[in-house]
Amino acid sequence: MQYSQMSKEELRKRKKSLDAEFEMLKKMNLKLDMSRGKPGADQLDLSMDILKTVIGVCDCKAENGFDCRNYGVLEGLPECRKLFAEILEVDPANVIIGGASSLNLMFDYISQCMTHGAGEEPWMRQGKIKFICNVPGYDRHFTICEHFGIEMLNVEMTPNGPDVEKIQKLVQDPSVKGMFCVPKYSNPDGITYTDDTVRALAALKPAAKDFRVIWDNAYIVHNLDDRPDRLLNIFEACRPYGSEDMFVEFTSTSKISFPGAGVSAVAASDKNIRAIKARLSMQTISYDKMNQLRHVKYFKDAEGIAAHMKKHAAIIAPKFRIVLDALDRELRENDLARWTEPKGGYFISLNTTECSAKRVGELCRELGVVLTSVGATYPYGKDDADRNIRIAPTYPSTEELKKAVEVLCLCIKLATLEKLL
Repeated sequence: MQYSQMSKEELRKRKKSLDAEFEMLKKMNLKLDMSRGKPGADQLDLSMDILKTVIGVCDCKAENGFDCRNYGVLEGLPECRKLFAEILEVDPANVIIGGASSLNLMFDYISQCMTHGAGEEPWMRQGKIKFICNVPGYDRHFTICEHFGIEMLNVEMTPNGPDVEKIQKLVQDPSVKGMFCVPKYSNPDGITYTDDTVRALAALKPAAKDFRVIWDNAYIVHNLDDRPDRLLNIFEACRPYGSEDMFVEFTSTSKISFPGAGVSAVAASDKNIRAIKARLSMQTISYDKMNQLRHVKYFKDAEGIAAHMKKHAAIIAPKFRIVLDALDRELRENDLARWTEPKGGYFISLNTTECSAKRVGELCRELGVVLTSVGATYPYGKDDADRNIRIAPTYPSTEELKKAVEVLCLCIKLATLEKLL
C-alpha cells in the first residue's frame, strides 16, 4: 500500500519503527561518500601498467619522428590524435589533444568565445548572453556559465534527450549563444540522445550566427554491458545542414585511465580547429606529449580502449545493480521515488515523489552518508521541484555501497512520512 493511502495511525506506527532504525544507524558513525562520480581504487588499479610502460631513449619519438621530450606539436602527437579520432569517428585532422582535463578545454573554449568571439563579436561585447542548460544536468557546466555571468535557461530532459521543441523556440533569441550537452549516458539521467534528437539539434537554425553547442561526450565508451546505447555521430548528422561549425566535441580518458592524469581531446570542424589552434598557440607551446605517448603505447587503438572498458564494467556494473535492486526492493511498492536504469555512464538519477529531496539529503548527512548536494543538478543549485538526487555508485566499496543505499532508502521513507504527518 502506498504511504499516501495509509491512515494517520498506520503512518505513525511506520514512522516509529523507522525512527528506531534511524537511531541505530546513527550510532554506527558511518562515513560514506556517494557525492561525486569518481572511479574506485579498484578501477584505478586497472591502469597501473600505464606507469610501467617503458619509454626508453629510442622510444621517445612520435610516429612522425618528433622527439616527445621537447617543445612542440601543439595539436598533439599524430598517433594520439588518431586514437581519439577513431573513438570519436572523425578525421584526425579535426582533433586537438589537450592536457588531463576536458573540463579545462571546455572552460577555455567558452573563455575564448567571451573575449575573442566565435566568428562574430566577442560575447562579452554583446550585452547579456544566455545558454541553454539541459536539466537535470552536470553542475560543472552550470558553474562555467555562472563564472562568466552567462544567464542559464532550463530545458527539461525527456527519455529521448532534451526537449527539442523548446530548444527550437529558445534559439530564436539572438542573445542565446549556446548549449551544453552530455549526449551519451547523460549526467545524471544516463540518457543517450536518440537519432531523431541528434538530427534535430544538427538542424537547428539559431538567430545567433555564433551559436555553439558544447558536445561533452564524456561517457562515449563507458558502457555497462554488451548491449550499449548507440549515439549518432554529430558531425555526420550536421552534414546535410552544413552546421558542422555549430558543434564542438570534447572527451578525455579521465575515467578510462587516471582522473587528473589522463589525456583530453577536442574535435571540431576545420574552421573551428583553426581558430582553437591559433588561440592555443598564445597560451602554451605543447601539452604533455610523454603522457600522450604512454597512453597510446598502452591502449594502442579503439579496440584496446574497448577491451579496457570491459574491465571497468566488470567492476562497476555490479555496483549499479546493488543500487537499482535496493531501490526496487525498498521504494517501488510504495511509489516513493522514480529512477533511471542507465546502460552506461557513472550516475543514477532519482526523483522523489512525495517528499523533499533536500530533506532526504539532510537526513543522510545526519547518518554519515554524503550525497551530491541536492539542487546541484540544476543551474544556480535551484531544483524548484526539490526532487532530484544524483546517485554516484562507483567510488564506495561494495559493502559501503550496500550500507549507503540502505541509508538513502530509509531517509526517503522518513522524509515522506514527515511530510504526510
